[in-house]
Amino acid sequence: MSTSTPAADRASGWRTPAAIIVCGCLIAMLAFGPRSSMGLFIGPLTETRGWGRDVFGLAMAIQNILWGAGGPFAGALADRYGPAPVLAGGGILYAAGLALMSVADTQLMLHLSAGVLIGLGLSGASFGIVIAGFSRMVPAEKRSWSMGIATAAGSMGQFLFAPMGQAFIAGYGWQTALVLLGASMLLVPLLASSFSGSGGANNSKVAVTGADIGFMEAIRQAFRHRSYVLLVSGFFVCGFQLAFVTTHLPPYLTEAGISPGLAAWALALIGLFNVVGSYTSGVLGGKMSRRYLLVANYFCRGVATAVFLLVPVTPASVIVYAAVMGLLWLSTVPPTSGLVALMFGTRYLGMLYGFAFFSHQVGAFIGVWLGGVLYERTGSYDVVWWLSVALAMFAAIVHWPITEKPAPSLANAEARA
Repeated sequence: MSTSTPAADRASGWRTPAAIIVCGCLIAMLAFGPRSSMGLFIGPLTETRGWGRDVFGLAMAIQNILWGAGGPFAGALADRYGPAPVLAGGGILYAAGLALMSVADTQLMLHLSAGVLIGLGLSGASFGIVIAGFSRMVPAEKRSWSMGIATAAGSMGQFLFAPMGQAFIAGYGWQTALVLLGASMLLVPLLASSFSGSGGANNSKVAVTGADIGFMEAIRQAFRHRSYVLLVSGFFVCGFQLAFVTTHLPPYLTEAGISPGLAAWALALIGLFNVVGSYTSGVLGGKMSRRYLLVANYFCRGVATAVFLLVPVTPASVIVYAAVMGLLWLSTVPPTSGLVALMFGTRYLGMLYGFAFFSHQVGAFIGVWLGGVLYERTGSYDVVWWLSVALAMFAAIVHWPITEKPAPSLANAEARA
């Protein structure tokens, strides 16, 4: 017997799956946009403050590691209470970090604002939480598609915000640009209200899969499962590559004679082409082997980067590289999150994907920090570029033996239930 009231029904009536998907995609777009344009601020900020790129690189590294470290906790909260409060809190922290970054006049303040606040904000407001919410709203056969939609929306944010951020910097200065980007993040709590009353463990639109074994036992079983460990290991490489390119590609290009405008558009093109890449990855993930998609993705990333490094840097080579990398950029997310859901079900998906994403962000920390440190010491990004190529081949290898079926421990737990 239903216990809902007419007033409650009217309050939640607009929160249809279609409305939630639209709002979730807008959240993913807003959250990924300013973060992906951080590389545009490395030049003006370091010149204004007189800092080296290693200082900015450390702030971005802190941001990435806290984004990842907060992921399992944010995912666990979303699994328990639903995505709405987690997304809203993350959006507020994100906005505060961008605003304070604009007035950071000490290295400590930069690390607290750009690093700590934005990193924790991203852990609550990024597409990982949106994906966990979507996974409980759609049937299993459409789950990979919904994950692709959320990831593609994040990429659209990169496409829109990279040139927007450059336009703000050119028109108003880098400090006002950060304030304007921060103001846009205040839309996230409003959009997050669409998830109210949906997505929690006991209030899902579709059946929650996976045995209710407690989150500590779920963690133990996950890290005893070889395929999950391999998946987590490979995701490290994705983070290394994405963070390094997002932060250090613009200054790398400008030093090679490319205009700042085209350097910003290179990031935008990565985002635009990844709309296609992520959506396609989500669709294919529901029809073919997800591990083969991941093997192909990392192998192609390595080849594309090696070719880019071996040819002269020209506007044409930049555009081609941005387009190819865009197709591969976040296309790892739908098959990775889909494999976690396949192995362990959706009951603890937010948390277990959060641990995989933490590995991703450890890679991001190392990639963005190492790029800044080695540049200051050698005057070149070459070592990190070629390390990225080698890691891509490593990731292609470790994804090959992954088994695409539910974890034996999960199957046994459900049989006993």
